[in-house]
Amino acid sequence: MSGAWQEAHEIAASVQAGSLRAASVLDGALERIEREAGRYNCFTEVLADQARADAARLDAQVAAGRKPGPLAGVPFAVKNLFDVKGIRTLAGSKINRDLPPAGEDAAAVRALRAAGALLVGALNMDEYAYGFTSENAHYGPVRNPYDPARSAGGSSGGSGAAVAAGLVPISLGSDTGGSIRVPAAFCGLYGLKPTYGRVSRSGIVLFSPSVDHVGPLARSVRDLALAYDLLQGPDADDPSCADRPAEAVSALFGEGIRGLRTALAGGYFREHAEPEAVAAARRVAQALGAGGEEIVPDAAAARAAAMIVTGVEGAGLHLRNLRDRPGDFDPLTRDRFLAAALLPGSIYTRAQSFRRAYRDAVREVFSRVDILVAPTTPIAAPLIGQETVSLGGNTFPSRAHVGRFTIPFSIIGLPVISVPVRGSALPRGVQLVGAPFKEVQLFRAAAFLEAQGIAGFTRPA
Repeated sequence: MSGAWQEAHEIAASVQAGSLRAASVLDGALERIEREAGRYNCFTEVLADQARADAARLDAQVAAGRKPGPLAGVPFAVKNLFDVKGIRTLAGSKINRDLPPAGEDAAAVRALRAAGALLVGALNMDEYAYGFTSENAHYGPVRNPYDPARSAGGSSGGSGAAVAAGLVPISLGSDTGGSIRVPAAFCGLYGLKPTYGRVSRSGIVLFSPSVDHVGPLARSVRDLALAYDLLQGPDADDPSCADRPAEAVSALFGEGIRGLRTALAGGYFREHAEPEAVAAARRVAQALGAGGEEIVPDAAAARAAAMIVTGVEGAGLHLRNLRDRPGDFDPLTRDRFLAAALLPGSIYTRAQSFRRAYRDAVREVFSRVDILVAPTTPIAAPLIGQETVSLGGNTFPSRAHVGRFTIPFSIIGLPVISVPVRGSALPRGVQLVGAPFKEVQLFRAAAFLEAQGIAGFTRPA
């Protein structure tokens, strides 16, 4: 019952019914982590003692006839930029080793633990979430369970690898320019970047405060929805977190796709991509009954503006250490932060001005459609250490190019689910993009694609 590939909702149902003990589920997860996690380099810390104490309390609760919560007994792990009480929040850095342990859990961690989930550890990532491949200079690269010579994506690479390898059924990541969606695509998972302001970021190390999001990764739509429902809602401790009532997608996403207007994102979202990536998006769009193509105006400029905004905001958070401890950064992270710190303020102001105009232009697109479909990444997972990729006679830096299709939707905070599309030798993801606070529509589409066998997790060989 407590095997590596059991889904979170199945585990929770069995623990709630008393047919499976949380301690047994946890023992299986910890054994798998001890045996296999080193192969993928996805964990930076394992919290066995804390998880065992939580499991014992949960089993006692069930034995006493009390309801244990919707994620009862489900092991989960979090990107190591989430505060976890009692351990240091590394955020993939060397510098943060000098910080004291966190005094309390991040809001998202508290939400899942309060629902009965068992936190088993913290996960490897790109330094300060500034990257797309989780090739960490301090803690080593995260390796893809489908091919350990390849990247698991980033910056939430550990979050993707841990779920795809069967070590935990769900994980938490953060997404600024694609850092949930890229690992989801490379690792064959479902990954949600919710609307900006939908999920609290309280207790996480921010990269770019005006663009950062928190969300889950999972192997099924049902598990993704279950986690999201527990995470969403207002939080006074996060000024960005919208004061909107939560909308339980778990009860609604099974309604099918009737009435949903879908279009394939054309132009920019077909360019400089492997044919397989474009074909996967087209297949998804056709399955959802797409009425044609929509051009997202100025998507290339949006990507450029996002890179300015995120770089400048990120550099601003690290100015003291950039001055006093430059040698303790990953050189690539340091150099990008330094370059952004030297940009004139007028450049940042222009990028923010464009951002507002771009938001209005894309809002007009969503007056005609409910869901846009686009590849998550232009390429499948690159080899670790691969510096360039050749597409259509052009050569691109592979790390930067990975985020080509995710960044334009991030800068204006749109909700996106990356779905794993079946039928490729290496995993590929396709983005379902919606208007702000329309996550329910995305879950309806993702559930339909899963039910039709077009989308779905396939175990690594």
